[in-house]
Amino acid sequence: MDTTLTCKAMMTEQDKRIAETVSRERGRLGNFIRRRVPDASEAEDILQDVFYEFVAAYRLPEPIEQVGAWLFRVARNRIIDRFRKKKEGPLPELSDETDGGTWLDEVLPSADAGPEAAYARTVLLNELGAALDELPKEQRAVFIAHELDGRSFKELAAESGVGVNTLLARKRYAVLHLRARLQTLYEEDDLAF
Repeated sequence: MDTTLTCKAMMTEQDKRIAETVSRERGRLGNFIRRRVPDASEAEDILQDVFYEFVAAYRLPEPIEQVGAWLFRVARNRIIDRFRKKKEGPLPELSDETDGGTWLDEVLPSADAGPEAAYARTVLLNELGAALDELPKEQRAVFIAHELDGRSFKELAAESGVGVNTLLARKRYAVLHLRARLQTLYEEDDLAF
């Protein structure tokens, strides 16, 4: 009986913290999304998706360290997801607009920035591939589907029959592994980017 009361108290406290975060971040996050998504109803849908993911991730055993940064990163990913879905068309048109680039191109050093940057880019891409290969099959699949293919957790859950929370946990473990691997590389090789 005491365990049930303790669990309820913890859930109530957790719900209170979630509500406080949503209340605190809603305005700023909403403005961020509305500046990038002209349709008000789409912007609101994205905002709701972000908070849905936040609640699901907040209930996982591992805490979200920088909640504000996490929310904005998820919002940016949801915005990208929306535009990808709308821009489904012939690949040449998409390639002309983006020069064949992906979000990965934005975070990696530019190959045109000189030989050191090109080297760092090559090393990081090779290490990212090797680190992805080290992941368990389920974690790798979720990471690639969500981050590289831009698919939503809801979509993946509906397709696979695996719960959203399980998919979120798998991706989190994948991200932690990749972050550790790439951070080690960055520190060891002193790559400048």
